[in-house]
Amino acid sequence: MQLLMFYGFGFFALFAAVGMVMSRQPVMSALLLIVNMFCLAGLYAMLNAHLIAVLQLLVYAGAIMVLVLFVIMLLNLREKQGIISKHQVALQAVGIMALGFFIISVIAKLDPSKLPPSKAIGAGFGTVVVVGRILFTDYILPFEIASVLLLAAIVGAVILAKSKV
Repeated sequence: MQLLMFYGFGFFALFAAVGMVMSRQPVMSALLLIVNMFCLAGLYAMLNAHLIAVLQLLVYAGAIMVLVLFVIMLLNLREKQGIISKHQVALQAVGIMALGFFIISVIAKLDPSKLPPSKAIGAGFGTVVVVGRILFTDYILPFEIASVLLLAAIVGAVILAKSKV
């Protein structure tokens, strides 16, 4: 059952990613990116990283994608204009397939016996308590720098939005 779910999430993530790249409409690309993020959250949940799965849904599929959709609508982006020949679409598809086959061939040549052994996962791995403890002890300075940068970006966005009126 887990293998079936893994392949299902992987197939839909791959389908959404290829559709996102090949779509001519910006809103459709953004919606396919949301589908891709939902599939990634499912894969994270299957790996017992439930906090990362929830954060993927809330932060990326929720907040970031709402921001992206607002920017698309604010800039009034439309469907790509011009004639796209069947040759260009076929060339894109061939390029994507060639890249996929290259990546699969590189992965197939890897020898699993030469990889270092994996470490045992500690108790409570990925829980809110453990992530919070690490974030607010070992990584407090990068966390605070990121929060100040985000605050500066929000203030800058408000100032730019107010100056247009």
